[in-house]
Amino acid sequence: MKKRIGSYPRVRIEGGGRTVVSQAGGVLLVETVRKVGLDSAISAALTPWRKSRAVHDPGKILLDVALAVAAGGDCLADVAMLRAEPAVFGPVASDPTVSRLIDTLAASGEKALRAIRGARADVRERVWRLADRKAPDAGGTVTVDLDGVLVIAHSEKEDAAPTWKRTYGHHPLMGFVDHGPGGTGEPVAALLRPGNAGSNTATDHITAAQLALAQLPKKHRRGRRTLIRTDSAGGTHDFVAWLAQRGRWLSYSVGMVITEQVHQHVLKVPASAWTAAVEADGEIRDGAWVAELTGDVLDGWPKGMRLIVRKERPHPGAQLRLTDADGMRLTCFATNTPGRPITELELRHRLRARAEDRIRAARATGLRNLPLHRTAQNRLWLEIMQIALDLLAWMPMLALTGKARLWEPRRLRLRLFTAAGQLVTTGRRRILRLARHWPWTGHITAALDRLTQLPAPD
Repeated sequence: MKKRIGSYPRVRIEGGGRTVVSQAGGVLLVETVRKVGLDSAISAALTPWRKSRAVHDPGKILLDVALAVAAGGDCLADVAMLRAEPAVFGPVASDPTVSRLIDTLAASGEKALRAIRGARADVRERVWRLADRKAPDAGGTVTVDLDGVLVIAHSEKEDAAPTWKRTYGHHPLMGFVDHGPGGTGEPVAALLRPGNAGSNTATDHITAAQLALAQLPKKHRRGRRTLIRTDSAGGTHDFVAWLAQRGRWLSYSVGMVITEQVHQHVLKVPASAWTAAVEADGEIRDGAWVAELTGDVLDGWPKGMRLIVRKERPHPGAQLRLTDADGMRLTCFATNTPGRPITELELRHRLRARAEDRIRAARATGLRNLPLHRTAQNRLWLEIMQIALDLLAWMPMLALTGKARLWEPRRLRLRLFTAAGQLVTTGRRRILRLARHWPWTGHITAALDRLTQLPAPD
């Protein structure tokens, strides 16, 4: 009788290893913080909240929480994973100290939020300069996508309310800078709202757009070089008028609701006026056509607005709506970009779907659940989450190449951050040796080399 052999080898476990470092790949985030000057910027911004004789710097505490969230944590207590590795992350404050700081900053309200946002904006401008041709504004324009996201609450939390999807929680409005097909994206706005907040609330979209513009370098805070994209939730008279206001001159591409007036105009469009839609690679999009609407359908809207409609054969099993026509699914958007073909403008607006990827990354980086009870505390949590997402966008932009730059947070953690290492002390130097057999060790070492070559912050 043969003895059965298991599928996995048996390993004897012993405690007491002192030179083994878990989460060794996290040095990529630490080095990114150091090279972009985020640590000094946050520390300087939070100086008013540092108590005399305090052991831990408030900026370091906040960054430690952000690093923990970037590494996969979803609550304040997950900072313990950094505390366990002082050789990599330095001294980390205790859980009570972290909680007290969050309460103190939350009690300061907008003052603390403005300080953190100001530091992030200053560092973002430096990061984009360091990224050079990889920066989001390398082509001379910047695209900001605004989109709402539902965050379910599993307990009674302040301002949690029933949502339009019959769930219970909050309805934040987020803003992301699109890095284009060669990158991911970075957050520039997070407006916390109750779960029953309306999708078409113009004042909320204006506030979110203001937060997003404040995060951009000054040359992109107004002018046609900055494009604001939204779905149909942004297609309101007040928001479009705000975007096109004299002196602001922002470009926009906002989805519009198919009203009865628009529907009747679509029915009158002759067959010769429809143009085949295109894909990103220039190929014809099968079963999709676009046309531009003119006439009284534009009455009451800002001067220079163009209304473009697309009709497309629905996917198998999809149900048509009352506003669809001739068995075609109709969608519509408005833009103020002149002189460009409608097929190019429709493709640009359709690429707004990349915002869904950014929301998925945010859910995997602290937005799955708001962990704190008070609204003021959760507003601060959204800022921490954005710092974590900033680091997860800046590190690949500055240090990774090829397909690795497109990796989303979960893949970055699985392949890079979770790599183990061995800490070796020789003389006064500490050397972190990564596992040679780990398939992505080369990515980590090459990325660290690129970060090391960057100039130190002022």
